[in-house]
Amino acid sequence: MTASLSHTPSRRAFLRQVAAGSLLTQVPLTLQSQAPRPPKPIRAAQIGTGHAHAAGKWKTLLRSEDFQMVGLTEPDPAWQFHLGKGDYAGAKVLEMEAILKDSTIQMVAVESRVEHLLDHAEACLEAGKHIHLDKPAGADWDHFKRVVTLARQQNRRLQMGYMFRYNPAFELCFRAVREGWLGKIFAVEAVMGKKSGDSTRQDLARFEGGTMFELGCHVIDAVVYLLGAPDKVHAFQRQTRSDDGLADNQLAVLEYPDVLATVRSALMDVDGFSRRQLVVCGEFGRLEIRPLEPPKVRLTLEKAAGGFDPGVHDIEVENTPRYVKDFQDLAQSIRTGKPLDFGYDHDLVVQETVLRASGMW
Repeated sequence: MTASLSHTPSRRAFLRQVAAGSLLTQVPLTLQSQAPRPPKPIRAAQIGTGHAHAAGKWKTLLRSEDFQMVGLTEPDPAWQFHLGKGDYAGAKVLEMEAILKDSTIQMVAVESRVEHLLDHAEACLEAGKHIHLDKPAGADWDHFKRVVTLARQQNRRLQMGYMFRYNPAFELCFRAVREGWLGKIFAVEAVMGKKSGDSTRQDLARFEGGTMFELGCHVIDAVVYLLGAPDKVHAFQRQTRSDDGLADNQLAVLEYPDVLATVRSALMDVDGFSRRQLVVCGEFGRLEIRPLEPPKVRLTLEKAAGGFDPGVHDIEVENTPRYVKDFQDLAQSIRTGKPLDFGYDHDLVVQETVLRASGMW
């Protein structure tokens, strides 16, 4: 009995233990009360539903914790049938003038038809809005330059909508080149095609740049990010059908001092999504992304680099949904003032290269 009592804590010791335990249980609550609150969502709107990526951008922004979607507008009567239906069911429909005059709306996603993109982007910037501008940035080079100049002068963010910028496989490729895993680069090869029906073909035939202008621009953006501005661009256009005038089979060769880059885009490419690819070749290795979505990466190295041994490596990367990281970077840039990961100068070079590669320059 005495032995058992000697191991029993005194009342005072017991109360000390209880008090200590109470304090411990209170620490997380105290820390939680002092934790920084998440930033207030940025009020945003969307102009246009006619762009091929419009619905995807709208849905991504609705799910984003960084943005609060106030509503959308469609200035083009031919495309107003989208409003209130499908992906836009329940969306508040606003007049464009109301969006531009609302000083609480900081960002506008410009998702109009390509021929209206620059007019709407310019109107947003003149109203003091930051913009996400879908691709390609219109067919008028001088107009795009004015839009970029306006964004600089207004200190507004202009983010282009090229969809592979934050693809994890592309991010890995950018890192590999930046850190020299592959050695001196001598070739970049990109393919971006699909098989399209008559309605899509008729839609794309509005621009002489054809499929390179519409699809090839996505991978041209990546090539320019890797290599910079090309010295020369050679555009080759072919039409496989004579009934719609569409340049549906195109090749662009981008010349650099020590590198030749090729970009192919075709609209009769059976199961074209599986053949979409970006291949970067260097003196010590090669990185291949094929397909681009969901991304599969193969890294071939002559000597160890980046934590990888010599040999062939099939690398698993995350299949991140399109657009999510783009809007995260845009939100951070708006809040903190940091430059966008892809800036004004890059976008100017990309647009000039796209126009040249599409035979529109």
